[in-house]
Amino acid sequence: MARKQKSLQQTARKLIAFTTPRSFVAEQFRTLRTNITFSSPDEDIRTMVVTSAAPSEGKSTTSANLAVVYAQEGKKVLLIDGDMRKPTTHYTFHMGNTTGLSSVLTRQTTIEEAIRATSVERLDLLTCGPIPPNPAELLASKSMDALIRQLRDMYDLIIFDAPPVLSVTDGQILANKCDGTILVVSSGNTEKEMAAKAKEAILASNSRIIGAVLNNFELPKDSHYYQYYGSSE
Repeated sequence: MARKQKSLQQTARKLIAFTTPRSFVAEQFRTLRTNITFSSPDEDIRTMVVTSAAPSEGKSTTSANLAVVYAQEGKKVLLIDGDMRKPTTHYTFHMGNTTGLSSVLTRQTTIEEAIRATSVERLDLLTCGPIPPNPAELLASKSMDALIRQLRDMYDLIIFDAPPVLSVTDGQILANKCDGTILVVSSGNTEKEMAAKAKEAILASNSRIIGAVLNNFELPKDSHYYQYYGSSE
């Protein structure tokens, strides 16, 4: 059972937009990218947060694949693991996590030393780093504000993988500091009431929702979308 669960976790973290770019799922991430662009025609979104109502809804997989499709478009992208309680991006990209965001915010290392290039062209990663005892305080600090300003000069787009907004305040703190938020909802798992509360929490943080993702939706095999994309990979 443990081996099967580990295999499922590895599959869930797969960078499908990179490994199978012609797949239906990869196309949906490109559609999400386009919809985000159209949602703010008069504003250049430079920083965004990807979060969910509760754990295990797919926000980390979504943030990673969204970062991939933006990089494929030609933007210089930085993906930051802002989940300082249960970080996963270092697993997704098969990297270590000895230094990262927490190390930079506590002045243990420089941002240049902490950022690492990924196998995806134009996509860099800043992992969480050692899990700190005070995640919310670090994310709300002036050091975090200064870091975001510095990174905006270095990248076209910064994407934060944030904790679920109904679990801890970290997601709301990050949402308040960024241009927009994407809410991931798991089909068949996320209750409508929880999704509504997550939306309220994001709006209460003075952020705006620039997109929503319905994750784990099973497409009928007789759908023309499935027939068009499903057999191409």
